[in-house]
Amino acid sequence: MSKKGWLGIVVALVVITTVIIYQSVNQDQGTEEVNSGVDEEGISDAPLFTSTLTEPTYQDVSVHDPSIIKVDDQYYVFGTHIEAAKSQDLLSWERFTNGYTTPDNVLYGDLSENLKESFRWAGEDDADSSGGFAVWAPDIFWNEHYLNEDGTKGAYMMHYSASSTYIRSAIGFAVSKDIEGPYEYVDTLVYSGFTAAESYDDKSEVNKQWENTHIDELIEEGKVSEVNDAWFNADGSFNNRHYPNAIDANLFYDTEGKLYMVYGSWSGGIYLLELDKETGEVIYPKEDSLTEDGRMIDRYFGTNISGGHFESGEGPYVEYNEATGYYYLHVTYGWLGADGGYHMRQFRSENPTGPYVDAAGAPAVLPPNQANTQYGNKLMGNFLFLRDNHEPGFGMGQGYVSPGHNSVYTDPDTNQQFLVFHTRFPNQGESFQVRIHQMFMNRQGWSVVAPKRYANETLSEDITTDDITGTYKYINHGKDGSSDIKESVKIVLHDDGTISGAIDGTWEQDGYYASIAINDITYEGVFVEVWDELNKQGVLSFTALSDQGVSIWGVQTVEETRTSEEIAEDVLNALTVPEEVTTDLTLKTTDVGDTTITWTSSNETTLTSDGKVTRKDREDIQVELTAAVTTGDVTKDKTFHVTVLGEREAALVSHYSFDGKLSDDTGHMADLTPTGERIDAPGDGVTFEAGISGEAVLLDGTNGLRFSDGLIDLSSYTVSLFVKPLSLTQHTTLFFGAKSPDEWLSVVPYGHTEQTMVWSGSTSWFDGSASERIEENAWSHLVVVVDNGRLQFYINDEQVFSGEGLPHYFDASSYFALGVNHWDTPFNGLIDEVKIFAGALSEAEVQALSE
Repeated sequence: MSKKGWLGIVVALVVITTVIIYQSVNQDQGTEEVNSGVDEEGISDAPLFTSTLTEPTYQDVSVHDPSIIKVDDQYYVFGTHIEAAKSQDLLSWERFTNGYTTPDNVLYGDLSENLKESFRWAGEDDADSSGGFAVWAPDIFWNEHYLNEDGTKGAYMMHYSASSTYIRSAIGFAVSKDIEGPYEYVDTLVYSGFTAAESYDDKSEVNKQWENTHIDELIEEGKVSEVNDAWFNADGSFNNRHYPNAIDANLFYDTEGKLYMVYGSWSGGIYLLELDKETGEVIYPKEDSLTEDGRMIDRYFGTNISGGHFESGEGPYVEYNEATGYYYLHVTYGWLGADGGYHMRQFRSENPTGPYVDAAGAPAVLPPNQANTQYGNKLMGNFLFLRDNHEPGFGMGQGYVSPGHNSVYTDPDTNQQFLVFHTRFPNQGESFQVRIHQMFMNRQGWSVVAPKRYANETLSEDITTDDITGTYKYINHGKDGSSDIKESVKIVLHDDGTISGAIDGTWEQDGYYASIAINDITYEGVFVEVWDELNKQGVLSFTALSDQGVSIWGVQTVEETRTSEEIAEDVLNALTVPEEVTTDLTLKTTDVGDTTITWTSSNETTLTSDGKVTRKDREDIQVELTAAVTTGDVTKDKTFHVTVLGEREAALVSHYSFDGKLSDDTGHMADLTPTGERIDAPGDGVTFEAGISGEAVLLDGTNGLRFSDGLIDLSSYTVSLFVKPLSLTQHTTLFFGAKSPDEWLSVVPYGHTEQTMVWSGSTSWFDGSASERIEENAWSHLVVVVDNGRLQFYINDEQVFSGEGLPHYFDASSYFALGVNHWDTPFNGLIDEVKIFAGALSEAEVQALSE
């Protein structure tokens, strides 16, 4: 193409982009003409939709960047950090992998040996993966055409990402005839982050010069013409403005039977390469060129189909939909952390190689100097359906933070589509879980996502106007990439087709199809029943998309129907006060509607009516605390008997000095028992080396130590230990205690927050994360102080976390260990001077432990 022709395309794109941005500015940020809200008179008294859904049974798992596949009657998701789980119903999941454990890795056997060719470039004990591994975002794909070494055809292909920095990565693949592995390495397909001349990253011995990849071999074999000078910046560094980070692969077939791999992350964009379906090898373009619409085709990286110019975009996933005749491209924008505004976008194309566009016709490949927020249909972002006061449960409501990096599963029998992704949650830090929402096509052939997680719901043509009318919690996801959480507001859909409340508009119905007009913008979607997890019942919802790619959701509310007498009784029965207290209480003073709660104390000196506690020295004081609940003209009261415990020194329960022995120096507890790689696996002996005082026990990454059961059975306790990690592996525990595999507490040197933390799960999650990670090959003193749900965490005498709400799981049946749990790679390093106290130490007492 001539320079003049190329310039014409650029000018046209800029004009189109300007028009698109002008048209969509009103929908950015989810802004609308918002009214003051729905007052009590505005709430609909229409009967609630009668649902046929039954309460689903969920069992959740934490698999980041999940890639889904169905094999026989079993669904599987594979994700980052070599995590995977399986399910028979998309609701209840079971983890079956063992993370980065090696050898005997469930998926890869001897991980280091099996993937060594990829690890030569990135991903093992190198730069950002120092002390461990970084194997990310796999794609699982059944290829019936793959030719195995034994001459048979058909294999599961696992395309993984090995990464050491934000741009130095590699995509390799391994195959297996069994979906659960083990997978054998075949080849490394794409490298990124290489440089023109010799260069090294911090904490790395990998020479990044391009000839240390396979590109020189490809040139010699004639598969790539020559080195492309455009791959490098003027200083010889990798040009990540225009070229991708080699991670996040996804495979798909086109309608002609060609096999493609789409991949890429962040600033350089998303690319596409054709693969040989029998060998899995890349068919490189060899020469640079342009697509008919002017997009770059690079001789090595392939065809640019999305992103670029330093704008975020990762986790691509392409699926062809036979019903619409389009290929749908999903991309996640933003940073994956809870504060990163991570969220999913969608484009589509009539051709596998593009061009992909959104509902407004805006291209997936970004023009220069434009923010990505105006490009792509935003499927969902951060949101919170606020909990009404009368609704059961605790907290602000239900919602997601940073939902993203999805795959899609379409049921070949029912044509149901499922969006499979990971998400974090409001006010829950960096903990994450897999979520699955059903997707539906609107009449324009664009996907809209159910507002609630999958619960066996189906579309129904039998929905009536009476079903639809009512009050809804409404969310407009906007078009922005903000980390702000969009909270629901109340609207009413009336039987005359009007909408009132926080917004004004109109609605129409055609079977299950929905058309909703707000501020002269029309949103097309569906009405569908969903499961309301707060009220534990099925309710009607709507999900719809505008022609500018903005998604809106509405979920029918369950309004208050109880009498004042019933409300007062329910509120009173729900109140709880600890029988024994040592710290101030937070006493609830309001509840449903205008309900108030007034407290009185029999001893204001010891426990005030607003919960302030004053303890006496070694003397326990009995106090009666009375709550009076008033709703309307009804008042009911209840008295709680509370013991304010006197101040006492915390008692030393056990002390393990590890001076050549595993016994408790206090004589209170039995000797520690060596374990294998899991807390319930038998083990051999351990060795001792020089410690912080005398000797220390050495755990070598294959073993652990188990305490006597019932080590801690109080709600106030202190754990103190000195530790010297020889290597750090993410999620590995240092001290672990549990009542069951679903109710546990773990002190984690390298947590999912990338920092050292006290972590508790998984019935409910708690993150007590420090703002630092302890160092390898250096001694650190860690102290965990728990006092009736209040956690204080210390590293080297400095308090690094303080917070409330830590679940209490421990009783006489609880079990405890050093270095091992049920799942993760065992700890590798030295541990010394482990002390367990009954009671919470003061800050001064904590600091005295290190003297």
